[in-house]
Amino acid sequence: MKTINHIYINGQFITPHGDEVLELVSPVTEEKITQVRLADVDDTRQAIAAAKAAFPAMRLSTREQRMAWLQKLHDAVSARKAELIDTMVEEYGCAVGFAEATVNHACDSFLQMRDVLSRFPFETRVGNARVMMEPLGVVGLITPWNGNYGFIATKLSTVIASGSTAVIKPSELSARQTALIIECMHTAGLPDGVFNIVTGRGDVVGAEITRHPDIAKISFTGSTVVGKTIARGAVDTLKRVTLELGGKSANVLLDDADLEQAIPRALQVMSWNSGQACIAGTRLLVHESRLEAVKAQILKDITQLVPGENHGTAVTAQQYQRVQNYIRKGIEEGAELLWGGEGRPEGFARGYYVKPTVFVNVRNDMTIAQQEIFGPVLSVITYKDDAEAIAIANDTVYGLQAYVSGNDERRTEAVASQLVAGRVFVNGVYNEPQAPFGGFKQSGIGREFGTFGLEGYLEPKAIMGQ
Repeated sequence: MKTINHIYINGQFITPHGDEVLELVSPVTEEKITQVRLADVDDTRQAIAAAKAAFPAMRLSTREQRMAWLQKLHDAVSARKAELIDTMVEEYGCAVGFAEATVNHACDSFLQMRDVLSRFPFETRVGNARVMMEPLGVVGLITPWNGNYGFIATKLSTVIASGSTAVIKPSELSARQTALIIECMHTAGLPDGVFNIVTGRGDVVGAEITRHPDIAKISFTGSTVVGKTIARGAVDTLKRVTLELGGKSANVLLDDADLEQAIPRALQVMSWNSGQACIAGTRLLVHESRLEAVKAQILKDITQLVPGENHGTAVTAQQYQRVQNYIRKGIEEGAELLWGGEGRPEGFARGYYVKPTVFVNVRNDMTIAQQEIFGPVLSVITYKDDAEAIAIANDTVYGLQAYVSGNDERRTEAVASQLVAGRVFVNGVYNEPQAPFGGFKQSGIGREFGTFGLEGYLEPKAIMGQ
């Protein structure tokens, strides 16, 4: 069993003041694999103090210095790609392909933000005023377990580009991944205190970050429930917040969609990260005249999802059971089980593997169609015309991502423009790292990535009379 008994504060690896020890279990073997000593409130305050002390110099750093630091972070993380991938697969239980994509995303994030920084206008003229975009100060970054490296890299790169400093609270469930990426980023040689990483519980470390008066902003990715708690706590000191929260994304198949292309893509976006993705397209909206054809195509293509190969596990026993409960709820509420169901896939006696599951004849008011399951569970819902498809797609408290497939370009554009979601993909899944990412409604506040993301870490100051 691996032991992790250090955190990272002021450029140093130190033993936490906290003495709580958490044991992590492999989601594949269900055996204990890691002991991690968790940070406490004292550790969090020390990290905040280090970041606060580092801010005055960081605030005055030049664009060129920050660009150089982002390049060094990219190089340091890229140098250990293979080890990062192996560690993620072992600790998290994901497919190798997903781990590779996550590590590549983490590495690329530093270069993408470096590019944004190279051309960002920190100073503009507005009438007779000179408007300067100023860094906020100490930023608290709270990241989840379902893509640990990527979230840390994306948020930290934006903090550095802005000229602020960071205290990062990653998920304690990703302790091995966190320990490794800390080692990588330490070798980049950034000034002490610019970033600090304290692994601990949300109700301890996260709560202190939320209430501490020296934290100027919080960027959080996670559940809507926790995001609301952070937003309430941040009000007391008027912290700025960026919240990337839950989703229940609709995937609208228009009646002229090519099912041989659209259904494999629908199964892909439903099962991203074993369904543990806020952007997963878990509601498939199909025209009522094509339901039988859609069912047949799903049964033909769903065998592409192979547990243990391109389809990983749930992160913990608790998460596995949560998904099982939702599958049971779908059956109880009268949805028709087309594929999958409760229990492990055939051939798996252990491991938190969930059967890729498809329900048809689902009503949009059913639990499985309204609540975020965070597992590979697809709800197929029928509609009569485009207007009803749009209404059903938007009938949710969430608005993070959506998908549309169809052969008529004007029609798909018309539907896409009416969907209430931060990102809408038309006839495919595309990578545009400079486009803003974030949600409408209860999917969050603010945006990440590119220029839109960087602006969220800056405050405009107008100087007049010069």
